[in-house]
Amino acid sequence: MQDASPSTTPYQDLTPDTLLTAVESTGRLTDGTLLALNSYENRVYQVGIEDSPPVIAKFYRPGRWPDEAILEEHAFLQELTQEEIPVVAPLVATGGATLLKHAAYRFTLFPRQGGRAPDLERPEQLEWLGRLIGRIHAVGAVRRFEHRLTLNAHALGREPRAFLLESRFLPAELAPRYREVTELLLVGVDRCFERAGRVQNIRLHGDCHPGNLLWTDAGPHFVDFDDCATGPAVQDLWMLLSGSRADMEGQLRDVIEGYRQFADFNPAELHLVEALRALRMLHYAAWIARRWDDPAFPRAFPWFDGPRYWEEHIQVLREQVPMLEESPLALDL
Repeated sequence: MQDASPSTTPYQDLTPDTLLTAVESTGRLTDGTLLALNSYENRVYQVGIEDSPPVIAKFYRPGRWPDEAILEEHAFLQELTQEEIPVVAPLVATGGATLLKHAAYRFTLFPRQGGRAPDLERPEQLEWLGRLIGRIHAVGAVRRFEHRLTLNAHALGREPRAFLLESRFLPAELAPRYREVTELLLVGVDRCFERAGRVQNIRLHGDCHPGNLLWTDAGPHFVDFDDCATGPAVQDLWMLLSGSRADMEGQLRDVIEGYRQFADFNPAELHLVEALRALRMLHYAAWIARRWDDPAFPRAFPWFDGPRYWEEHIQVLREQVPMLEESPLALDL
């Protein structure tokens, strides 16, 4: 989900003038208005355009993805758009380019497409989301990514763990506890994957949390495919589930009811839900640590660089260990 090494103050030269000049290099005349949107990994702005709707300008973090990986994301979005699946695809510049360059930065323009958060307590919305994800996965299964990350225990678990154990962030007195609990966690993750057996890996959204879903009167659409990846279908489903086990089983039934109208779902993948949750926990801590030299991160996560966070993080990981041995969510359709 991130490059091997962070870029120090990667956006220090992305001034308003640079940003506006980049957008105007596409032939658009800006009206000088900028609105920074919520994004830590990249820098994303709404930019006003004279006599036209605003555009969304996304400036990619230098060094994070090679061009080939970004272009695979764009190609996937274009495939989905061709199938009339509601996603926000990049605007195509003269000559057919979607990945553009100005000064030291790579950027892409998107149409502005708003919406509100989904109401995941409503069964009809969960079923609708299931249909949408099923359509995305039906397209995602047609071909493979060549340059995107494959979601597995090494990329999301062992590599982030090794990074943190060697970093300055983990307090020395807590390192033995962290080492012990993460080893137990990863053993449990491996057992979950063994119980799931052989599952199909397909192209995914990859970061399918409710914040990347927007709802309008016409229905839902997905934004931010920046973390699109190869992995099991359940990766795009489990983050829609919350609450008690009974709550999650009910939500799962609604989602899969819609999903199976467009794609097959292998129930064995339910063995991976808690494993993927555990890997996300490990990856998230390492992601913040890797980005700490970016001034935006200490401002956004001031609690990260202190022993209290690590004590609480270790406790959360410890509580996740027995969850990996529980029976998977039941799916009765």
